[in-house]
Amino acid sequence: MAPLIQVTSTILLLAALSSVSIKSTHAFGTTIKTGHQKQILPSFHHHSLPLSTNQLPLRQHDQHHQHQKSGTSTTLHAIGVFARKAKEAELRNYVQNDITDSVLAKVKEMKSNLPSVSSRSPPTTVKENLTKRKGTITVIAEYKRKLAVASGYIDEEIIFSPQSMSPTFREFGASATAVMADERMGGCNYDDLETVVNEQQGAKGDMPGPIPVINSDLIVDELQIARSAVSGVDAVVVTYNVVEGGSTKVEFLIQCAYAVGLEVVVKVSDAAEAQGAVDVGARILWVDVVGEDGGSVEEKTNVVNNLTVPEGETVCTIANILANNNKQLEEVEEAWLCRDQGFNAVWVSDALYKQGNDPTEHAGAIIQSMTAKSSVKWASAKAKSGKGEGATEYLGDILM
Repeated sequence: MAPLIQVTSTILLLAALSSVSIKSTHAFGTTIKTGHQKQILPSFHHHSLPLSTNQLPLRQHDQHHQHQKSGTSTTLHAIGVFARKAKEAELRNYVQNDITDSVLAKVKEMKSNLPSVSSRSPPTTVKENLTKRKGTITVIAEYKRKLAVASGYIDEEIIFSPQSMSPTFREFGASATAVMADERMGGCNYDDLETVVNEQQGAKGDMPGPIPVINSDLIVDELQIARSAVSGVDAVVVTYNVVEGGSTKVEFLIQCAYAVGLEVVVKVSDAAEAQGAVDVGARILWVDVVGEDGGSVEEKTNVVNNLTVPEGETVCTIANILANNNKQLEEVEEAWLCRDQGFNAVWVSDALYKQGNDPTEHAGAIIQSMTAKSSVKWASAKAKSGKGEGATEYLGDILM
């Protein structure tokens, strides 16, 4: 795969820092301060910036995939555009007021490494952690402060602080943790992200040891990838229907992440996005919302069931588990079903917090239950007894 060199915000930023004169394509620019000098950085709106002649064109099938969308996908795209614009405005404010020298240095490192990315093996720690033997499922436990459904918890600062949840995720068997470092969507910021990274790194030498940390911020720009690398994470999430430019931009962001040693989880919502992501190098796919109700296990499976993957390569598949607004723990059964359909992992967020302070149904018990050997054929998450292999293992953990 040829490296992508694109004239985007961070490369323009580097040019500004090296005193190269660049004329902004907008009526305004952003003033940044580094050391004792002030520089002007053009806006983050990529669509009005010129692209390098080395930019890869859209492949024919990518163009077909982008135009052949269902009504639901069109709605999701509209939401994605709104979210992207909000995030771009946030980034402009960050560059103007808060950007640090360490992030600028990481941007420079990224630019320097981009030309050689295709000749090096990409990082694989996260993928390997999530991909276990057939018939098992791993869990990515996401930390959030703001939930999509009523949770029942009473004091998030004490009970669900990142300092307390990070070790819980690790000690109860999660294979990775994520932080929704977007204050609008998850109520968290990069301080929370760094808190989780530091807590996990502090477990080196312990059993269990540190698990990978993923930044699930809404990534729309390579500057966020540089900032994520400085925070010490292992991977970032790129949402296919949010980034501007489709598979071309997804490919560019993947290579930017590889350039600073990070893996990429590409979030997709239909089979066309999934194949488009794989075609440009994605090797970890997160099947998010499928349809208006989030999608059944079968619908999620269909997103990744017929992928064409390069010979000798594998793709780690993750199913999103949405929280139900009840106490029935149907999410555990859904995780078992996803496992039986061949998913490597499940991404669990709000469901970890819905049980409040009940010690028999806390986040750790839910994680253990999802990774247990049980099956809906032999046990039910709603029952207090079960028959068959794994039933007592699960029920003993979660219902005590």
